[in-house]
Amino acid sequence: MLLLLGGLALTVLLLLDGFAHGAVGEAPHEERPGRAPAAVTGGGPVLSLADGTPRSLRMPSKTIALTFDDGPDPRWTPRVLEVLRRRGARATFFTIGAHVAEHPGLTRRILREGHEIGSHTYTHLDMASAPAWRNGLELDLTQRALAGAAGVHTRLMRMPYSSVPDGLSDAEWRAARRAGEDGYVVVLTDRDTEDWARPGTAKIVESALAAERRGEGAVVMLHDSGGDRTETVAALEQIIDRLAPRGYRFTTLTGALAMPSAEVPVPAREKAVGWTLVTAQRAASNLTGTLALLFGATGVLYAARLAMLLVFAHVHTRRTRGRSRRRPRSAGAPAPAGLPPDPFPPVSVIVPAYNEEAGIAATVRSLVDTDYPGTVEVIVVDDGSSDRTSEIVTSLALPQVRLIRKANGGKPSALNAGVAAAATQTLVLVDGDTVFQRDTLRHLVAPLADPGVGAVSGNTKVANRGGIIGRWQHIEYVIGFNLDRRMFDVLRCMPTVPGAIGAFRASVLARVGGVPGDTLAEDTDLTMAICRTGLRVVYEEKALAWTEAPSSLRQLWRQRYRWCYGTMQAMWKHRRSVVERGGSGRFGRRCLPYLLVFQVLTPLFAPAVDLFVLYGLAFLDPSAPLLMWTAFAAAQTAAGAYALWLDGERLRPLWVLPLQQVVYRQLMYLVVVQSVVTAVLGAGLRWHTIRRTGTFADVPDVPAAR
Repeated sequence: MLLLLGGLALTVLLLLDGFAHGAVGEAPHEERPGRAPAAVTGGGPVLSLADGTPRSLRMPSKTIALTFDDGPDPRWTPRVLEVLRRRGARATFFTIGAHVAEHPGLTRRILREGHEIGSHTYTHLDMASAPAWRNGLELDLTQRALAGAAGVHTRLMRMPYSSVPDGLSDAEWRAARRAGEDGYVVVLTDRDTEDWARPGTAKIVESALAAERRGEGAVVMLHDSGGDRTETVAALEQIIDRLAPRGYRFTTLTGALAMPSAEVPVPAREKAVGWTLVTAQRAASNLTGTLALLFGATGVLYAARLAMLLVFAHVHTRRTRGRSRRRPRSAGAPAPAGLPPDPFPPVSVIVPAYNEEAGIAATVRSLVDTDYPGTVEVIVVDDGSSDRTSEIVTSLALPQVRLIRKANGGKPSALNAGVAAAATQTLVLVDGDTVFQRDTLRHLVAPLADPGVGAVSGNTKVANRGGIIGRWQHIEYVIGFNLDRRMFDVLRCMPTVPGAIGAFRASVLARVGGVPGDTLAEDTDLTMAICRTGLRVVYEEKALAWTEAPSSLRQLWRQRYRWCYGTMQAMWKHRRSVVERGGSGRFGRRCLPYLLVFQVLTPLFAPAVDLFVLYGLAFLDPSAPLLMWTAFAAAQTAAGAYALWLDGERLRPLWVLPLQQVVYRQLMYLVVVQSVVTAVLGAGLRWHTIRRTGTFADVPDVPAAR
């Protein structure tokens, strides 16, 4: 529910900001067919329709009403106000409601310094082409923004894209008449300086002083927003300095025409409603700015991470190829002086099983059918299953397989029970839904011949990759998990030996207190504890394990929710490693910040960034987000192809990668968001079991990579 409300609030704010900034600044005036009535086009620039009959008014002689459109603007409005203050002039500002909401302090300053405010719609809408309901909404929102920012409504209104009365088209007249019937005084202009086009200071001054010699009054149109207004500010100084000595006065529209004040105080209720709008608009404006920064930062981070993964994958590949040239000696041969002990010692394979009847037979058979030169015992620990898991294991009647039954206590307790019953010092921990290839044990155990290695991570493969969800997980396992493990191997800071396939020294497990049961990611917790001992945890890409991945979005969500929440628990549990010395400190300073940035913080903000991309496509120049997304997808595809090639996999599944970016990736992000919310709220999360479909039940042979 919190995620839904947060996403809804974010979406509403982005839509509000997109609506508010859908149109910005002036544009050339388009000629429209039809003309307003002659009484209007031949009259003055100020129109009143209070009783339904249009009456136009003109400025008295030597009276100038300086009007400024499109503000308030945090850069240019203060400069205009300063010029007016120094010269003792008053003006009328036709403000855009969205700008009023974003800069309420400037709005109050305009009024405080003796100027008046009119409405210029909320988004600079072309009222002549908009439906009547939209025009009404724009004017109403502007009034609410003024109420929230300054506690007033206004009687004045100027239509965006309007100019002199003689240019008023029939469509513009209809919009103006509707506004007049609603009580607005509609203001056009005598002298449109077109300063928005930046024609030069001299040209702006010339347009404003067109009737200087005749001493006529005028409504002069200028702009204090919508672009660079350096020429406008300079021209304003010259206009006042040139006309003031000739007896001209510069005042507000209502002051010049002896009309009631433009501003009408509003009651407290209107102020409260307006304050809500102002607050929401300011939040929306700040949000888009923040998201723009996050968008750029996320792009840089992902590009750096991708490049780093590829570099370390290349380094890891060169190292492993170098090691593969040094073939291990045959089993039972005496160890020459100075060399490690037998690389193929007796092995105990421990399989925790809870309601694994769908695939336990395939798992056990694959563990027994091995080319491992040493002795292998398989210990299946039935953790209180309510199905036929125990009966199936017993019916296999395999001499090297032992079955231990215990009351349900969770996976860590089942693993520890198996460890306690093991007869060897080399332990392999395997999930009950996982199948090994014949050479998997041999490759998995071989790195333990190095006494500096405490544990080995195998290469987990998705077996049920037939559907779209399976393909997505297959790509994720190869590109995400295994590329990460290659990097962690090189940096000697492996955070996770997956529960599906891992080899451990029994002495190391005893040293760290066995498999921990106080987090939901016992494999990550255990691996971090081993790394903190200073022993290496390595990745063996040739040790393949085929696992059954969740086959539905619901099952996938439950699994990843547990993984993510458990990983954060483990990170918090081992946070002290960041400041420790030696191997523990190396692990903490290299691994935990990486996990924090790329598995917690970046996914946490990613949904908001994705919403901003949609915002950019809808309301901004779509080329930038499209270009960045395309570049990111291309880089991901190239990295995916390289990762699949390293693992000896076919490239065909890459066709689902673009779709993965817009569906699967967002699902994983939401998992992180929910996990963080759960952690912040202090709510506990229980173990979520995944329903197995028996991927290996009817498959006699294990699939093999090319």
